[in-house]
Amino acid sequence: MTAVNIGNLRVPRARVDTADRPDEAGLIDRFGRFGRDLRVSVTEKCSLRCTYCMPEEGLPAIPRRDLLTPAEIARLVGIGARDLGIREVRFTGGEPLMRADLAEILAATREAAPGVPMALTTNGIGLDRRLPALLAAGLDRVNISLDTVDREHFARLTRRDRLDAVLAGIAAARDAGLEPLKVNAVLMRETLGDAADLLAWAVDARVHLRFIEQMPLDADGVWSRESLVDAAELLAVLGTRFRLEPIGRDDPSSPAELWQVAGTAATVGIIASVTRSFCRDCDRTRLTAEGSVRSCLFGDDETPLAPLLRGGATDAAIADAWRAAMWGKQAGHGMERPTFQRPARSMGAIGG
Repeated sequence: MTAVNIGNLRVPRARVDTADRPDEAGLIDRFGRFGRDLRVSVTEKCSLRCTYCMPEEGLPAIPRRDLLTPAEIARLVGIGARDLGIREVRFTGGEPLMRADLAEILAATREAAPGVPMALTTNGIGLDRRLPALLAAGLDRVNISLDTVDREHFARLTRRDRLDAVLAGIAAARDAGLEPLKVNAVLMRETLGDAADLLAWAVDARVHLRFIEQMPLDADGVWSRESLVDAAELLAVLGTRFRLEPIGRDDPSSPAELWQVAGTAATVGIIASVTRSFCRDCDRTRLTAEGSVRSCLFGDDETPLAPLLRGGATDAAIADAWRAAMWGKQAGHGMERPTFQRPARSMGAIGG
């Protein structure tokens, strides 16, 4: 196994034996799962420094020459949609709004993969200003991160006093009619007491709130199972103020378990990545900002496609390399095992 230089890290490059892979055009893995949901990280930069994601000083900068261009991103998404069975693409970061050419990325992708829904995961800062251009370029929906509506707690968690900017982004997306408008909140011990207030705000704001168990993807490496706030504890806290009626998953591959907030039209979801693993139904495939396939958030093996893109390879050759990478996808994250090792890259460098 060789290694790929990524900033100051060396991530193993996958060598996958595909001799027993079936003659299947899609992104099938050894466990019969198909990668249909594509996540594309476009930058490592972010306007916040959330403690569960970014170090205070930010991540090591990716040289501009190493970032995929709009045309390269569009080509890869086009190959994925046309040849590999990709049904949806979501742009992530870091913070994707930090790319000044984000609208160009979306427009090029829309042209290369017409009909494929395009979504954005963002912290919402600046979204109110950028949204008209993004919508014109073909953006279909957004997920916005917001962990608390307590201004002091928000500033402490994100190391930035930008709550008003995030709320402005959410309001702009709602006013533009983007549906479903989802708000993602990472469960943290220090903001657990704010969870019921956040849900009350979400009901009033008419957004779909999704709580996410914190995963061991923080850049500072301080995550521990002992400090984890799990789904059961959250439900107990929310239950002191709301009556929640279980719905289940609205789609087998959806990571969120849903509850109806009694007496309202609202639902609340919990993505229990750690304690209620959904790896068995995972349909994700990921591209890093430098153009490497990452088949699992927790698998450090990466398969670079950028050298093929820039070396004159055909679309068919790129598709074959992508298929091989996904064939080697691991069964699950393995956090339940004592031998579990956290990945070398943090969430901000991988893309959610």
